[in-house]
Amino acid sequence: MAEANLKTDEILLDMRGISKTYPGVQALEDADFSVRRGEIHGLVGKNGAGKSTLMGVLMGIRDADSGSVAMDGQELVDASPQTMLDAGISYVPQHINLLNTLTVAENILVGNLPKNRFGLVDWKAVNEDSQARLSRLGLEMDVRQPVEGLSVAERTMLAIAKALFANARLIILDEPTAALSRVEIDLLFSFVRAQQEQGVAFIYISHHLEEVFEICDRVTVMRDGRIVGTREISEIDVPILIHMMVGGGVQEYERESAAGEQTVFEVRGLSRRGAYEHVDLSMNRGEVLGLSGLQGSGVDELAQALFGLDRLGVGEVLVDGEPYRPGSPKQAFESGVAYLPQDRHRFGLVQLRSVRENVTYSVLDRLVGRLGVLMRAGEQQITEEYIDKLGIVTPGTEQRTLLLSGGNQQKVVFAKLAATQPHVLILHEPTQGVDVQAKVDIFNIIDDLSAQGVAILIISSEVRELIGLCDRILVMYEGRITDEFSRAAKDMRPEDILLAIEGGRNVGDS
Repeated sequence: MAEANLKTDEILLDMRGISKTYPGVQALEDADFSVRRGEIHGLVGKNGAGKSTLMGVLMGIRDADSGSVAMDGQELVDASPQTMLDAGISYVPQHINLLNTLTVAENILVGNLPKNRFGLVDWKAVNEDSQARLSRLGLEMDVRQPVEGLSVAERTMLAIAKALFANARLIILDEPTAALSRVEIDLLFSFVRAQQEQGVAFIYISHHLEEVFEICDRVTVMRDGRIVGTREISEIDVPILIHMMVGGGVQEYERESAAGEQTVFEVRGLSRRGAYEHVDLSMNRGEVLGLSGLQGSGVDELAQALFGLDRLGVGEVLVDGEPYRPGSPKQAFESGVAYLPQDRHRFGLVQLRSVRENVTYSVLDRLVGRLGVLMRAGEQQITEEYIDKLGIVTPGTEQRTLLLSGGNQQKVVFAKLAATQPHVLILHEPTQGVDVQAKVDIFNIIDDLSAQGVAILIISSEVRELIGLCDRILVMYEGRITDEFSRAAKDMRPEDILLAIEGGRNVGDS
């Protein structure tokens, strides 16, 4: 459990009896939620549980039908975003909103840039003031560099710092680690704990339950618009938390192998300077192969190169025995290779477009008639087929993808890829940012596709998920494949795989 110098039992935030109804939907029902001064408080629940609505009420962007919100025992009336900011409440979203083309210093002092006696911006004062502010928070960062050059972890810490400069006492972190490596997560957590020790409280929203146990002091569970309960982290474990979230137990997933004997994908001696070297791997039809490694191990670079997003380097890649060197994602699709990106928001979806358009983007060439006119009936048929097959929850094919839950957005990306009828499917962190039930749905989709003969490569940091899904698991370290674990050999033990990921000895070494 996280410890803090200024953490107390004193209530900082107190939300009582919060209810919110939309037409046909009870989004919140009599919800009570409180945060102690200087604590890190987890907020978890499946997609649609009511977390976003509750936080919307807290930030003054949604009006509750009933209930009250108080800070330091003072009820906040005439709720608005400015009222909540003035009360010391700030929100750091999953997708950080910063002025990317401006420097770190300009982002910190935007709207209040110091000027010299001639009325011009005093850039020396801007940079010195910003550097001093960050240093007081223990954050070392070059304030002259553009924000667009920062890592995701650094951008998140900068957003937290900006909130603190605005006198925030309670900061909401919404899925802050969704796109971070383990090293970046450790960096962010250290920064959050340092601010906690100064008395700042955090609401930590995440689907990664292991992280909730790592960083939080207490956790509140929501289900179907209601608060199920609040527990001290030290008093519960993951199975209890999952039971509270879903209303029943969730068994660890384990699939039956559908791997055949025919090799459909081979990588032989693939090397690219600064990324990976001497990579050898193969997959049979219907096989599910896991690949895991730390940030910088080469797994990310390998995945992108295999889909034509970057150069392959030297070596050989074969698909169904034929040489494969994609110069673009389009060529990869044409060769029967599809890729689900790690960041579905940026690279997997056009969120302002409909479910229909997103599902069929990848196969539009098949849906154009002889006169060059798009066959809408065929487009509709494919979309409806995959909505049914994958269990996509949507009011209809014309629903904007932006309005779907995270799990259903991920299913739309799966539908887009499955529509190409690939021979090889590369999945990069396929369960990232989705809830417990959506994960099970995605596992079933992977099982169905492998049963149809698709060879699937899953790149993931979720070791236990890989163990349940994969026939074999490969580990990369410093650009090389260092270890292999297999279901057949019965050696897929979490502790051994994690040791290999961290650079421990190869299995079988003396």
